[in-house]
Amino acid sequence: MQRLYDFLRRHPTGVDCFWALVLLGITFVSLPSQQETRGTDVTALIVPFIVLLCAVIALRRRLPEKMLLLAVALGLGQVALDVPTMAADFAFLVIVYTVAANGARWASRTALATGLCAAPVAHLRWPTEDAGIAGSIAITVFQGVPFALAWVLGDSIRTRRAYFAQLEERAARLEKEREAQAKVAVAAERARIARELHDVVAHNVSVMVVQADGAAYVLDAAPDQAKKALETISSTGRQALAEMRRLLGVLRTGEHQEAGEYVPQPDVQQIEDLVEQCRTSGLPVDFKIEGTPRELPSGVELTAYRIVQEALTNTRKHGGPNAGASVRLVYFDDGLGLLVEDDGKGAPHELYEEGGLDGQGHGLIGMRERVGMVGGTLDAGPRQGGGFRISALLPLKPAH
Repeated sequence: MQRLYDFLRRHPTGVDCFWALVLLGITFVSLPSQQETRGTDVTALIVPFIVLLCAVIALRRRLPEKMLLLAVALGLGQVALDVPTMAADFAFLVIVYTVAANGARWASRTALATGLCAAPVAHLRWPTEDAGIAGSIAITVFQGVPFALAWVLGDSIRTRRAYFAQLEERAARLEKEREAQAKVAVAAERARIARELHDVVAHNVSVMVVQADGAAYVLDAAPDQAKKALETISSTGRQALAEMRRLLGVLRTGEHQEAGEYVPQPDVQQIEDLVEQCRTSGLPVDFKIEGTPRELPSGVELTAYRIVQEALTNTRKHGGPNAGASVRLVYFDDGLGLLVEDDGKGAPHELYEEGGLDGQGHGLIGMRERVGMVGGTLDAGPRQGGGFRISALLPLKPAH
């Protein structure tokens, strides 16, 4: 049945031609009664009207406006030539419905006006004997109702189609908007991943370079220290590889991997491990927590960790020899405060002020982007007497 329905929908003109043939057959079957009433000469007069009215049925959806004009001309011809009503006149109802559903607006209005006028004109041309005034009015109304119903049904179909077309257009527009939002989200995610990769590479590679230089320096004089430095390089390298696998896995397209395959995002609790790692690499760091530690939003925790990681990496790379750093975490009622300072003398202030802490202009820029994403504020600049200071306030709830 579904295949038959689909076939009929694909061939509407064929369906109309079939019904036109059915109407043609019914009309010719009823011709004998017409001959008995009007005489045998009625056939020669009525056949052209029958054929043309059936043609109106066959071409109603292909040429609705032209078929309406043809039907109006045939109706006027029936009235003028005194051609009696017949089964083929059913085409008038069909074309009124078709034009109301599919035709132009002017054609729809013309069909309604013509249909409402058809009944009284037909009654005047072929009056009913002994009907009286009240009976004539009743007959006229009764004959006009089918035309009105046909037009109302067709117009409601038109309205419904327009409504569904509007819904489809809205759905298509929403789909495009969703695709655009998805692309923006993908771009933002890739930018976030780029920042993550920068932090991972800058921090871990700098630790490995410092440890490698130290191992080479004390290899002959202190083999135990050299061995310890190599172990630090090994563990740092493994950590960097794990984080890079997680981040690069997100970038893979067309692959659906389980979240369990990736290591968790760094949080505030891991800052202490980060500080200890810096101490192991030879950078003295004073770490202190003020306030009551509590659970924070994951975005705030990741931002805090990355800021501390970036700041300590810059101290190690640009602070010069004998540089030291301090890290303060302050838990407020409505946010988390960060203060990272160093007393390094190795980096010129201009390098920090231009945001080029990593040599490529991405250090402070990345920090400000991270802080801005969680609705916080960042203050960075040189300290009096030398060194650099980074202060950030990360709210628990983003500002609207």
